[in-house]
Parts: sequence; C-alpha cells; structure tokens
Amino acid sequence: MTDGPRVSAAALDLADGETYASGGGVFVTASVVKVDILTALLLTARDAGRELTAAERAHAEAMIVRSDNDAATALWQVVGRAAGLDAANARLGLTRTVADARWGLTRTTAADRVRLLRQVLAPGDARAYVRELMERVVPEQAWGVPALADPGTRWAVKNGWLPRDATGLWVVNSTGCVTVGGRVYMVAVLSDGHASMAEGVARVEDAARDAVRRCGGAAAPTRAAPAARMPAAGAVAAAPLKGARNCATGHALPAPANAAPPPPHGGAD
Repeated sequence: MTDGPRVSAAALDLADGETYASGGGVFVTASVVKVDILTALLLTARDAGRELTAAERAHAEAMIVRSDNDAATALWQVVGRAAGLDAANARLGLTRTVADARWGLTRTTAADRVRLLRQVLAPGDARAYVRELMERVVPEQAWGVPALADPGTRWAVKNGWLPRDATGLWVVNSTGCVTVGGRVYMVAVLSDGHASMAEGVARVEDAARDAVRRCGGAAAPTRAAPAARMPAAGAVAAAPLKGARNCATGHALPAPANAAPPPPHGGAD
C-alpha cells in the first residue's frame, strides 16, 4: 500500500464516445471481478453450445445481486479459475487485468473496468442478462455509481469492498452504468488505503462525480437518486421501451413511484 488512499476513475460518455481517466495504477478488484466471472461463464456456455444450467443461473443471480462469495467461488470453478478468467478477459481486450488464485485479489485498472462495462452492458441477449442482474443489486449495495443517477432513471452497478488483512485498510470499488444530466455514462472508480468503508464510499462517489463532470460536463447530484428495480426477479431484461434511454440504448426509463433511496452503506463483501 502507498501512504494515504489511492483513487483512480474512468468514465465513458456513450453518446459521443468521449472518455476521461484519472489516477491510474493497478488495484485489487474485490467483488467487482464478479462481472468478469459471469462474463467468462457466458463465454464458456456459448463455446460449448449450451444454455446456462439452473444451478449456474442461481449462482449468477446470487453473485451479482447479493454479491454472494460462495456463489462466485462455485462459478470460478466452472470457468477454469484464474487461467479461465484470464483467457476470457483476453478475448474481451482487457489488457491490464490479471486474475489471482484468490479471485477477489485479481488486479485491474479503471480503464479496463470501463472497457468491460461497455461490452457487457451493450445490446444483445447475453448482455441483457448481465445488465438485468446489475440493475437488481440489493439496496444496501447501491452506493457508488448509482449515487450520480438522475432522479427516476435506472442504473446498473457492481461494487466491491474488502479490508486488507495486513493493514486493516479498505479497498472500495464501484463500477456501473448511470444516466447523469440526461446522458448515459459507463463509470469505474477503484480505490484503496481507506481507514473505513464509509470513508472509501464517500471518496469513490466524489471521484465518480468528478469523472462524469470532466468527461461530459454533466452535473451529478450529491445524494443518491431513487433506485429503479427490474420488475421480475428471474426475468432477462426485455427490449427497451420506445422513446426511452437506459444503459444499453442511452434512454432513461422511469423508476417506480415508490422507489426509495438506497442506504449509504453496504454489507460484507
């Protein structure tokens, strides 16, 4: 660890392709690597010419929606552990992501996170499945990127948080897709060296707002916007509504009238 917290952020404006990056460096993924594991699983199934099994779907939902570690470990075995993840990420063009034998200690960069998000949240049947799960993350884990969202718009997120054994300092990461100022952004913030998770979440959200502002000039809100949820727990995302933008198409979908702001903290990673 270096002295003091480190933060690196990257953002992509989907409308015009403009990008912004700050901080640089390589970071431990913690649970944001679960998006990689799910993507590797989908590639494994496609290569074998098969659909996901019921057990794989159950593990995938638990891994992304609730950040369940046992489910992630089960799918880690299916995709071939570190070697399998590295092979899948190489196919996706992630040049600075290197898997570790302990999946939560995989190393990556903010730029690689945005590169992955752009691929897995784009239109397409398999991608719709990834997006649908990321749009249903439990409220207590809806911090970070979702805090930037315009009121009444959907977001997709996968966060990661981990206290390091050697130092007691926290790794806090947030990656996802969000509508800010009517424009859709892919955003990734990686960080470490925080005295507490709460301190890390605050820094991550500040860095995400700054990245979006510098990328496209949109003014992100300073408090979490209402969280939109997918209508059915097991359904794959349907085609976008006419005339509306979401993270795949760039259109804002309305949130339910009774949607509540997510709590400012998360559970154990």
